[in-house]
Amino acid sequence: MSHNASPPLLDIQHLSLSFGGIQAISDFDLKVHKSEILALIGPNGAGKTSVLNTITRVFTPQSGEIIFKERDISHLPRHAIASLGIARTFQNIELFESATVLDNLLLGRHRFFNGHWWQQLLRTPHFIQTEEDTREQIEHIIDFLDLSPWRHSPISGLPYGVRKIVELARALCAKPELLFLDEPASGLNTEETRDLAFWIDDIRTDLGITVVMVEHDMSLVSAVADRVVCMSQGKILASGTPQEVQSNTDVIAAYLGTSS
Repeated sequence: MSHNASPPLLDIQHLSLSFGGIQAISDFDLKVHKSEILALIGPNGAGKTSVLNTITRVFTPQSGEIIFKERDISHLPRHAIASLGIARTFQNIELFESATVLDNLLLGRHRFFNGHWWQQLLRTPHFIQTEEDTREQIEHIIDFLDLSPWRHSPISGLPYGVRKIVELARALCAKPELLFLDEPASGLNTEETRDLAFWIDDIRTDLGITVVMVEHDMSLVSAVADRVVCMSQGKILASGTPQEVQSNTDVIAAYLGTSS
């Protein structure tokens, strides 16, 4: 896949983040191209989730630039990021436990209603149209991820694997151009991980969404990633195809905790 002709969808330049005296990300550069599936791997504490948290403005970097669609988003407030077309899932599932699957997915659509409270109250044509679009999009995602059996089920009663898919569905309901998945396979069994691989591929192919995932499960990474970037101590250690990165001696040394 050649990316030379068009600018990257996401361009991170010289990103640095520290907590107290600990450097989580150090002078980090990364380009993500439209329609690719990129995996960020590395040992625990390498800075992978910190990169995601900095892009989505959970953390504020000390320095560097985050360019999305040729616009600097480094200093935008957190709520503005979703409205640009960036969505994410979390390591620890963040859903409303007492609400149903449908209600949780409705929350994923909140960025599309930019009207006034009185439009909601009076059910104006604009509000009704927005509501119809919302329902249509949600039904599409429910079908896409086979969530129909759980549509009206409260989150609290669902198996862990289904909850993970509901969180993925909520992120997709925001209709992102760029989707961050933070350890999507953690806690899933082999069959669920295999299903997830198909879905991630379909998210790119059928929905046209670019995917960046932080992942430890190398079977999932090998199955879906076009490109793998391995981090260690807040920096990029290696970059390439899954096969190239997995056979890289520096990567092997970082995972085994030995010096290369």
